[in-house]
Amino acid sequence: MLFGAGSKGLRKPASIRHDGKRLSEILDAHRKFHLGEAGGARANLSGADLSSADVRGSDLTGAILVGCNLREADLRGTKLGSADLSRANLRKADLRSCDLTEAKFEGADLSEANLSGTELFRGDLSSAILRGALLRGTVLRQATLRGADFTGADLTLASFREIDLTDVKMDGVDLTNAVVRDNRKDGAPSQPSKS
Repeated sequence: MLFGAGSKGLRKPASIRHDGKRLSEILDAHRKFHLGEAGGARANLSGADLSSADVRGSDLTGAILVGCNLREADLRGTKLGSADLSRANLRKADLRSCDLTEAKFEGADLSEANLSGTELFRGDLSSAILRGALLRGTVLRQATLRGADFTGADLTLASFREIDLTDVKMDGVDLTNAVVRDNRKDGAPSQPSKS
């Protein structure tokens, strides 16, 4: 364990810079933007290196994180509703208990990430890679999953409702006690097979 940096050697927002600003300043300006306060600005962290960042509990609602490197980042409890994380690297990231309502993860790599207990209501995981990811108790209602790869993912107690399963890879997934209903594939009703 690295003392003072958390059990995973996480980097604090004050020590991370993007486009000449500290991440802590960007997060504060985004909070003000979201609350409609003076001095606020939407967070645009496109292409930022936030690997191993500790941003637990932050409010990144509506933030732009396209192509951002969040590998092994700790995002537990972070508000990411309507955020754009398209093509982001979230390998082994911890997203437990995040609000991901309407978040966009198109083409993102979430391999081995922990999304347990998250809300992905109307989220977009089109062509996302979720190999070996933990999604225990995750709500995937009305989410767009077209072309996503869930190979080897743990979806125990997850809720798959009203989603499009067209071209979704589900080889070796664990759907123990998952709620799976009202789904479709190529426009027709469908349920993922329990492998």
